[in-house]
Amino acid sequence: ITGALAWIMAKLGILFPVLLIFVACMIIDYVTGYMASAKEALDHPGNTNYGWSSKKGRLGIYKKFGYIFVVAMCALIDCLLKFAGAYLGFDVPNVPVFTLLAACWYILNECLSIIENVGRMGAPVPVWIAKYIAVLKNKIDQKGEEDTREN
Repeated sequence: ITGALAWIMAKLGILFPVLLIFVACMIIDYVTGYMASAKEALDHPGNTNYGWSSKKGRLGIYKKFGYIFVVAMCALIDCLLKFAGAYLGFDVPNVPVFTLLAACWYILNECLSIIENVGRMGAPVPVWIAKYIAVLKNKIDQKGEEDTREN
């Protein structure tokens, strides 16, 4: 197992820890969303607008798979640019720009959702954390727009 993990880490490079964080954030968001819904159901007994439902859970899982598909599509675009650039004689750096931008954007999106869920559970959350994450998310959007204009 250690050898396989080392091989994967070597192949993915910087993407390995980013993708691990991406998956961890999706799991934490799902769990905190469930916990927040459970707390809201306790706070509002009999009100069907609050609480966990299998439909909401399923929709959340579908959304997470959508995130994964977008990151995978970005990885394919990075590969396409690398191979097409090499074929056409362009010097394309071996950096997964689109994949990194998409994964980091989704990580920050999940972090905002986790903060929202924790707040729904009744835990105090410093306002500056959400603002800082939103600023980082906007910077990734701007970087993506800059990279798109350059290409």
